[in-house]
Order: sequence, then C-alpha cells, then structure tokens
Amino acid sequence: MATWSRLIRFVGEDGVTRFGEPQVADAAEVVQACADGKLVAHEWTGEDPFSLTMGSKSVKVKELLAILHPSDVPIIRCVGLNYMKHSKLNSMPSHKKHRANCSTIVKEGGRNPPPHPSIFIKPSTAIASFREDVPIPKLAQDSLDYEGELAIVIGKTGKNISKDESLDYVAGYLASNDVSCRKWQRDPAYAGGVPQWCFSKGFDKYAPLGPVLVSTKVAGAADNLALQTFVNGELRQDSNTNDLLFNVKHIISFVSQGTTLEKGTVIMTGTPAGVAMGMRPAPVYLKNGDVVEVKIEHLGSTKNTMVFE
Repeated sequence: MATWSRLIRFVGEDGVTRFGEPQVADAAEVVQACADGKLVAHEWTGEDPFSLTMGSKSVKVKELLAILHPSDVPIIRCVGLNYMKHSKLNSMPSHKKHRANCSTIVKEGGRNPPPHPSIFIKPSTAIASFREDVPIPKLAQDSLDYEGELAIVIGKTGKNISKDESLDYVAGYLASNDVSCRKWQRDPAYAGGVPQWCFSKGFDKYAPLGPVLVSTKVAGAADNLALQTFVNGELRQDSNTNDLLFNVKHIISFVSQGTTLEKGTVIMTGTPAGVAMGMRPAPVYLKNGDVVEVKIEHLGSTKNTMVFE
C-alpha cells in the first residue's frame, strides 16, 4: 500500500510538524539518531499517516513524535493466547531461568489453544507514544503486567477480507505493549466467573506504540521477527513472530468477517511467554517506576515508565 518504507511524525528544525521517511537503514536507529541530532527525513505531506503525498525536500529532525494519535485510531483490536512455544528460554542466563515459566503462553494463560483467534478490544484512549509514561490507576496497581506484541496498523477500510488480500490493507507494523491488570482480568472476586479482558487492559495509555511505522515492503507479513521485552533492562520475553498460532494474514481476515475494519485500526497480535503472571515460583508484577521496553526486529521499540497515580 505505502510507497514509503518507514514513516515517522516529527518536528523539524523550523518548528513545523511533518510526516517523513527517516534516512536510516533500520527502524531501530531512529531514536538514537534523533537524540544525536543526526536524523534526517524525506518529507511526506498530509493530515494523517494514511493519506500522504511525497514531498520535495529532506528535513533535519528536531523532535520525534508519536506516529499515531488516539484520533487516528478508531479502535484497537487485540488477540489473546496466540503464541505456541516458549522460544529461546535456554539462551537466557541461568540465574534468570527460574523466573520464567517454561510452558507455552497458552498454558501461562491457563487455557488450551483456541480454535480461532480470541479477540478483545481496547479503546483509542489506550494509545500512548513510545516514550510516554503509562499512568497506572489506583485500582490496578497490585497486579500490573506487560505483554510485548507485534502491532498491525490498517491503512484502508475493508470488510470480509481474504487471507490472500490481507496485506493490501496493512499500512505497516509497530512494536507495542499490551499493558494489563491481572486482578481485573482473572481474579473471580473482581472479574467474575469468566476472565474478562477489555476493562483490565483498556485503561488510558495502556497501549504504547513504537515511533516508526514500518511497511510491508520492509517487513512483509511480519512472520519472522525477533521479539524481546525488557523490564529495567532485564530480559523477560524472548521469542519470534514465527511462533504465532494465528499469523498476520489469518488475523486480518478473521477480524474483518462481517465487521468493517476501519482505516487506522490497530491490531495487537498477542504476546509470547515470559509475562510476569507466568513467573515461578511467584509472579513478579511491575512496580511504580519500572521501565518496560519492547523491541521487535526491524520495527524499533517502545520504552515506557510505569507511573502509579
């Protein structure tokens, strides 16, 4: 769909906010290049990331902004229980292995693999930028968890999309974090008899997104990308999108059946094992001031501090 390979939103040295294609070899270089004052982007003009025209000049980047605002996103659709095996556990330092659950993420969630994608939603108010603090409300501070995820951004509206056509609807991909409160998700005293996902994962700023939208020209179907999550610099999740139970094409086709998939929709595709909930002998939930970084190969990262309100 896109004719750019990578897209950012930024403030130039002239103070004007623009979209542009960063002149880097990989999305992982963007944040550091900006911090070093060396980032240049070729201008793309338009009001939103989905209707841009190539500009005529390159501009030095003064400040990197969130690529998506809540107003750009009609809804966030999310997939649960979507990684099968716990990849690369043996590559973790031995003193950390006891903190990770050796079972699959499906088993971490206490369920069997679903026959179809398990879908829940977050509101657009959950969108947060790649460096924004995530405010944690008082009712959700005692079981705060992270979920590093590949996010798909839909670039044009469609319905009943076939798997073969699905990539035609992708504007690009981002690194993302599905911030979660396990008490409100799973504890019967709060969630009731059936686990509920929307309220427990839908608080404001509970969906941080990376700053670089990476097109299918670079990432294809995003089906072989390393994914890592760090908490205060400690590796917690280490997997690959090739372990998705339902891949990008399957997810897009499924969620569009009988339902209009609007331009700007973000789809978070699920998380691998290594979340705090699954740690043994006991969960190690996030605390006030903890920094969570989700890195995905070729897509860059989102790095956010959890701030208790």
